[in-house]
Amino acid sequence: MPHEKGVAFFSGGKDGLYAVHLAERKGIKVPYLLTLKTTIGLSPHWENLGALETLAEAMGKELLTFDMGKGGEALAEFIGSLGTDYLIAGDVLLEDHLRWVERLAREAGVTPFEPLWGRDTGELAVEMLEAGFEYAIIAVKGEKLSNEWLGYTFRSVEDLERFLDSNPDVDPIGEMGEFHTVVLKCPLFEGSFKMEPQGVGESETYWWLKFRLVRE
Repeated sequence: MPHEKGVAFFSGGKDGLYAVHLAERKGIKVPYLLTLKTTIGLSPHWENLGALETLAEAMGKELLTFDMGKGGEALAEFIGSLGTDYLIAGDVLLEDHLRWVERLAREAGVTPFEPLWGRDTGELAVEMLEAGFEYAIIAVKGEKLSNEWLGYTFRSVEDLERFLDSNPDVDPIGEMGEFHTVVLKCPLFEGSFKMEPQGVGESETYWWLKFRLVRE
């Protein structure tokens, strides 16, 4: 495995980056991060592509982008052209997405690597924080969370507990789409970032932040 490589789906959020962290701990080199331009509504991650470029640079990894308007077959061909062995993703409970990743990997001729799959989300959230991950909320689903939680930062288990005490019906990692995050600090890059909000947007589903990342 020391000579094997992977490409990882990358949104800047905690789940995907934690999957990369676990892959590298297993000896899989991850030179490529892949961000998708979705065709199914606004993506707060794609809207902040500049921040994703900042994080990729901090990790010394190449950021690749793909427009899903080209279709799934073209995506599989693109992934297959990279010369990697694994397709890495941070799915936990959403089986439809897991099956999509598995099918995509099969068509691309690579092996899916889903190290978070089936984990208890509360335990996983604590594990990420204890591993040195710090992350902030960049989008909230309006029917689940107030936009006052935009920018809320998880730096400790106490921050997580405070959030869950106020929002007992929300999954600890937002696995049902209740919120989306950007990682500000983790073992994958040296130092840490702070988020500078530049505006708040609203879509049919989400309140979301436009922001940039600067070194602390």
